[in-house]
Amino acid sequence: MSLFWRIFVLNAAVLSVATALLLFTPATVSTPAKTAEVAVVFVGLAATLVTNAILLRVGLAPLSRLTRTMAAVDLLRPGRRLAETDSSGIATLVRAFNTMLERLETERATSAGRALTAQEDERRRIAQELHDEVGQSLTAVLLELKRVGDHAPEEVRAELHEVQETTRNSLDEIRRIARRLRPGVLHELGLTAALRSLATEFSTRGLSVRAKIGPDLPALEPSAELVLYRVAQEGLTNVARHARAEAVTLTLRRAPGGVELLVRDDGRGLRGAPEGAGIRGMRERALLAGADLALGASPAGGTEVRLRLLTRTPGMGVATDAEPSALPRG
Repeated sequence: MSLFWRIFVLNAAVLSVATALLLFTPATVSTPAKTAEVAVVFVGLAATLVTNAILLRVGLAPLSRLTRTMAAVDLLRPGRRLAETDSSGIATLVRAFNTMLERLETERATSAGRALTAQEDERRRIAQELHDEVGQSLTAVLLELKRVGDHAPEEVRAELHEVQETTRNSLDEIRRIARRLRPGVLHELGLTAALRSLATEFSTRGLSVRAKIGPDLPALEPSAELVLYRVAQEGLTNVARHARAEAVTLTLRRAPGGVELLVRDDGRGLRGAPEGAGIRGMRERALLAGADLALGASPAGGTEVRLRLLTRTPGMGVATDAEPSALPRG
């Protein structure tokens, strides 16, 4: 039964009952109407309207559920579908909505994958140019400053030394940016070394980052390791910028069917703040990897980022436990 006929039948049933009451009961209306008769008519009208409203609410309940589901849909949290409870026109609408949602999730995953691939390629290109062009230029400037300083008068040597230190600091900063854009240690030494290096990089005078890497991790392909590294990097970046934390624990361990990454801090927590671009970026990477990403309160009172990645995710290119890692070395 289509939605039109469902509403028609419900209203027809109510009107039929009201007509039967008028025809087959002793109720009459005088002219002019008496007070008691007016009261009976209005009570009957109210009962008819209430009955009609209840029947319509029950009949259109699937449409209300569909509306709530549509309002709550988030393509970064896929898999939410509306159950088909009957074979009416509303069920047809529900099936069309579920089909559309599946198509949107597939298209978003495809486009996000292409965007992230292009982003990684661009990061590698920029990191390479920073290293080859800007880095070498600053190195040449440092050598020239040293040569000039060796032959400069004593009164200007101190100033040249300050310029050298500024240039050297700039060179170190460019190298740090290049490492963050293209984690060479990940490609050369593997995920364990890369996460430990990341913990060391974020450990500052006011923030202590401790890395806890399990000894029995399954073998992962480069695409999966890159997802884990980027999520850890973004999690630590959020802590350093927003959490006001003093201690962070970065944990990577074996989990049933895969691995689990945890970033826990003792900062001020989420406090109902809206998700920013960094968190949404983590969700997109987790979505592409077929992983589960959860954010919540940590045991230390701050924030916990939990990423669970299966080692047999279809289409992700993640190696199984028995397969050797395809990560290039050297």
